Amino acid sequence: MSLKLNVKKSVVLITMAVFVAGGMVAFTPAKSAKKVGLQLYSVREDMKTDTKGTMEKVGKMGYKEVEAAGYSDGKFYGMEPAAFKALADANGLNFFSSHTGQAVPDKAKWDETMKWWDTAIAAHKAAGVKYIVQPFMDKVGYESIAGVQRYCEYFNAVGAKCNAAGIRFGYHNHSGEFKTVDGEIIYDHMLKNTDPKKVMFEMDLYWITEGGKNPIDYFNAYPGRFELWHVKDKTEIGGADAIMNFKSIFENAKKAGMKHYIVEVEESKLPLIESVKQSVEYLQNAEFVKQ
Repeated sequence: MSLKLNVKKSVVLITMAVFVAGGMVAFTPAKSAKKVGLQLYSVREDMKTDTKGTMEKVGKMGYKEVEAAGYSDGKFYGMEPAAFKALADANGLNFFSSHTGQAVPDKAKWDETMKWWDTAIAAHKAAGVKYIVQPFMDKVGYESIAGVQRYCEYFNAVGAKCNAAGIRFGYHNHSGEFKTVDGEIIYDHMLKNTDPKKVMFEMDLYWITEGGKNPIDYFNAYPGRFELWHVKDKTEIGGADAIMNFKSIFENAKKAGMKHYIVEVEESKLPLIESVKQSVEYLQNAEFVKQ
């Protein structure tokens, strides 16, 4: 009996061992345990032509979370909220965030716009989404501080609606928010005049750099406001055209208040599906990215 137990124990130990001979690995630590997210705009054409197949590829690459860029009329990529959530779940992907929004309305269109938000929030709640992010302003938000303030008040109102549904609302920057208007930097005004309980910020690390600012300076000035990050470079992350110093930025994640980091690829020399694969592999292997 003792001999049999020892044999079984040996078999288990051998099975768990790592074999590198002949290039075959029987067991290896899963680097994909890091919860790397993907903004699905990165594979936008693939999502249009083959939503199911693209989600399968994204899951197999090692991504663990996805942020949508395909909400319209109560659906995600043409699918009912529950169906899209089920597709994500089936591929090991947490559908936790989504980009959508409306330009700031004037008084005549305020009620109509708020009704649009009610429908959108209900759809996102049905899909289990925890974050809704507006990724744009129209020209009103860039022409004057008075216009920026209109957006701040609007975002506070939308944020209150999202809070009531158990969803966090936020804003995603590009480079234009870092220009000075009426003697004040647009982004700074937004941070000062939105309620932290109602509005968080998804910092696009590449675009803030393109806007001439340092992300870490904002983490120090406005700690805890940047719950989501878009991890982006000129092309794919870790590629030949890389210009970003992600190590120093990730070292300040706690101060920023970062809770999720999301790959986004906008331009690439590779097919986008290959570019996002290279990006997730880079982050999975980067020692400075902690989980």
